[in-house]
Amino acid sequence: MNPYALAKPLLFRLDPETAHNLTMAGLRHAHALGLLKAFLPKVPALPKRVMGLVFPNPVGLAAGLDKNGEAIDALAEFGFGFIEVGAVTPRPQPGNPKPRLFRLPAAEAIINRMGFNNLGVDHMLANLERAAFKGILGVNLGKNLDTPIEKAADDYLILLDKLYGKVSFVTVNISSPNTRNLRALQGGDELDALLSAIKARQAALADRHGKYMPVAVKIAPDLDAGQIVDMAVLFRKHRVDAVIATNTTLSREGVEHLPHGGETGGLSGSPMRERSTRVISAFHIALAGEVPLIGAGGILRGEDAREKIAAGAELVQFYTGLIYRGPALVKECVEALAA
Repeated sequence: MNPYALAKPLLFRLDPETAHNLTMAGLRHAHALGLLKAFLPKVPALPKRVMGLVFPNPVGLAAGLDKNGEAIDALAEFGFGFIEVGAVTPRPQPGNPKPRLFRLPAAEAIINRMGFNNLGVDHMLANLERAAFKGILGVNLGKNLDTPIEKAADDYLILLDKLYGKVSFVTVNISSPNTRNLRALQGGDELDALLSAIKARQAALADRHGKYMPVAVKIAPDLDAGQIVDMAVLFRKHRVDAVIATNTTLSREGVEHLPHGGETGGLSGSPMRERSTRVISAFHIALAGEVPLIGAGGILRGEDAREKIAAGAELVQFYTGLIYRGPALVKECVEALAA
């Protein structure tokens, strides 16, 4: 029996954000009652060493589903090799006005303009303290909306200071399309200065804590060949621990004709599979094996995960695929990679 197949039609009749909140609350309660294990498939082990960490399998949950780290233990029962929560910002913020989340079922896609809505890093830290999960856990970092772009590094450094040693890795998100001017941080001088500040702080914190915590960077799919080469130079120069490719796209190619296809925000899901894979392949060449890639974008089937690995990714992660396919997708992807 696939409980998600039964629940999905009911959830899809609700407003997407309402359905999301109900699902997260339901997962927390089901976990507390010990019900999840009975319904979730057992995922085989497929260990992989990346960023100096040993992942039980290469398939992870992308950031965005659990913004405040409230359901870590429940999500861990899905069998993910790693979980990424957030994005979190230094201070709480409400995000963009509702509605801000839209389904495009005919394309197995979602458009969101959430805007880093979260309860702030101190709330996240309290949830991390309560979580029993001992696996690989990452936190996605964002800047507050009202922090000027020229002071963005200050927000990332605050988050790095507070989270250092509390999780397995952190991801510097410079690619969300829903925070004004954030993608400007992907530019040459801006990116160079940001990475310099972050890596210097990472080194100081490693000395202080006696422990090295990797820092990944999440990039956009909407990059041209020149931008990819320039960014790769800087990722290699600063010895970034991993690159997550990619975030959501501003493109509407293939969904323009669909209901909600013209909504503002980032598009995720099946329509961006090829776009993100092309970016992974280009970065794989440009990084020359010096920085590992984590592939994300349009993974809705096992063969999609295999395609990302074939393009050069070491690990994969998804979020939209979970909404359309449910927890069974985790096992399907791990088995596809094992095969």
